[in-house]
Amino acid sequence: MSQIINPMGKDILRVSTELCGQELTLEVNRVGFRSSASVMVSYGDTVVLGTAQVSNRSVNLDYFPLSIDYEEKMYAAGKISGSRFIKREGRPSEEAILIGRIIDRPIRPLWPKGYRAEIQGIATVLSTDPAFRPDMIAMIAVSSALMLTGAPYEGPVAGLRVGMTESGEYKAFMSADEYDESKLDLVVAGTENGVMMVEAAANEATEEEVLEAIAWAQEAMQPAVKLQKELAEKVGVTAQEYELIKPNEEIMSSVATWCEGKLGAKLRKDYPERNAMIDDIREEMHAHFEKEVGEEEYAEVKHEYSEAFQLAVHADSRKGIVEEQVRPDGRKMTEIRPLSSETGFLPRAHGSSIFTRGVTQGMNIVTLAPLSFSQIVDTMEREGERRYMHHYNAPGWTVGEVKRLGSPGRREIGHGYLAERALKPMLPDEAEFPYAIRSVTEIMSQNGSTSMAATCSSCLALMDAGVPLKRMVSGIAMGLMLDGDKPFVLSDIADAEDFAGDMDFKVTGTSEGITALQMDMKVHGLPTEILAKALMQGREGRAEILAHMESVINTPKDISPYAPRVESIQINPDKIREIIGKGGETIQRITGDTGTEIDIKDDGTVMIASPDKAKIDAAMQMIKDIVAEPEVGLIYHDKPVVSVMDFGAFVQILPGKDGLVHVSELSEERVEKVSDVVSEGDKVTVKLVAIDDRGRLQLSMKAAKRELEGK
Repeated sequence: MSQIINPMGKDILRVSTELCGQELTLEVNRVGFRSSASVMVSYGDTVVLGTAQVSNRSVNLDYFPLSIDYEEKMYAAGKISGSRFIKREGRPSEEAILIGRIIDRPIRPLWPKGYRAEIQGIATVLSTDPAFRPDMIAMIAVSSALMLTGAPYEGPVAGLRVGMTESGEYKAFMSADEYDESKLDLVVAGTENGVMMVEAAANEATEEEVLEAIAWAQEAMQPAVKLQKELAEKVGVTAQEYELIKPNEEIMSSVATWCEGKLGAKLRKDYPERNAMIDDIREEMHAHFEKEVGEEEYAEVKHEYSEAFQLAVHADSRKGIVEEQVRPDGRKMTEIRPLSSETGFLPRAHGSSIFTRGVTQGMNIVTLAPLSFSQIVDTMEREGERRYMHHYNAPGWTVGEVKRLGSPGRREIGHGYLAERALKPMLPDEAEFPYAIRSVTEIMSQNGSTSMAATCSSCLALMDAGVPLKRMVSGIAMGLMLDGDKPFVLSDIADAEDFAGDMDFKVTGTSEGITALQMDMKVHGLPTEILAKALMQGREGRAEILAHMESVINTPKDISPYAPRVESIQINPDKIREIIGKGGETIQRITGDTGTEIDIKDDGTVMIASPDKAKIDAAMQMIKDIVAEPEVGLIYHDKPVVSVMDFGAFVQILPGKDGLVHVSELSEERVEKVSDVVSEGDKVTVKLVAIDDRGRLQLSMKAAKRELEGK
């Protein structure tokens, strides 16, 4: 293989280390010559290109324009898309969007406040080792590239996806199937100093198991953190000059002084009243400074006064918690907002609920369908079906804003997926409940932790739809305020505490353990001791919310009369072709005659769906007849005569199974002519008396009559 020549005159540079038993290699100067930075990362047969681009254009925005994307390439897995019409990669899959969010979340807090340069980080998977998922290598690739741009990125970060073996040991880089079987599927991202982000799906893992896994991952990822620093040192990164857009100190001071005596204890009201009071104070503040500064001049800086006022409100919230342990709405640190719920309020929906916690409200609607309605999954990593789907919607009016409607964004997809992971371990098996399930959360009002409202409302609606969950699931969002090294953990955070706080920690679970969690940091990493306090306090809050939910509904209702009934039968897989028939002729006849939907799995599971039980029974009997084997000694009633011969009559006892009634077996009396007793199309009752060595069926009308008459 010939060596790539770098047109910039730079040598290809590689650094390597061992990470969890395999070699991790970072390489620069082979590709991506015009990007701000590009790093090729290899681990096993997985290769990910991380690129970072820093715009040199000045931007005047009130937010940090950072975008992180994860690109799946089907060629990386040696695949061509299974779609018949579209073979080129297009809109990213939901899985790719979720991985992009996972990479973004630990990186986003690691930039100076007020930094406004446009930054784009992209992880492109070029080759994927089927032995493990490439997402954590992608995180290392993006972080490595950002380290080489010279931008004020305060990384590096690394991440590990951790599972638990049957023996209770923690292990990274498991296969997708191993994670599916594991009690825990945990992603941890961190720096050399602490944990930045946690996300997990779990099958009722304990808080202790989760904490041990986080600590294990934080230590195990350190070689990848050190390797990124080593690469940056060898490359010799030149720091870029930049300016921070900070609030005007004079305006900040003026607003803070004006706010003295107007905030504090008098604002500690329930959120509808508190929010209205803050709006009134804000308008009063604008009126005061507009008069003081002058109308025209104030119009140009009004947004700066608004920002200064909001920072003053956040500071007041933190002060109340740190100094008095009283929250903005007057709650104690562990107090949950008022709860109320109802189920079954939509008459035609298969299942429905409303879950309200304070001003946050989620409506959930569950729809049941045959398994044939499951979503087809065809990504770089996986092929298969998605039986349970949770979708989350939160239009602008839920926060009192005008917002254009469109397809769901990354936040909506992420919140829906978190609620889906929370409930998925508690769903019944397909054999017990052979349905595809779509759960849709329509957020009605937002004031903190709508993803946990989605989890709780979804659980209630599933129970209302008759889904026999193994156990009910509740969720809570925990917050954190740090005063130096002293943590103040808050249960059930609202928006005001989220915006002013240092951590957003969502955890869901049953009475037996955790089913999902998601933690995002706004500071530069936390020790596991603080996470332990949040998890344990969250367990108490989850229990309180769960008790409320169980007071509303604690056993699954009967399935709605508007939902399809689905029943299943297990057959020999070798018989599947007989049910389908030539060109699908047989199964089309069954569904056409009975008005049912039939879905057949490769293992021989046949599922029959219809709102009408009688139609299901009819289709079930037709299938049983097709797959049934003739049994000597059985009597077959009202079976058609298919042909008449001089020596006897042929009778069809089962579909495709004809047997001969010899002339001597037609009647107790002597029969001279077969047609004197039976004609083609007649229905007769026969007994199977023998099957010869060639598989031919010997039937008897005479023997059937004797047995039925008890002779």
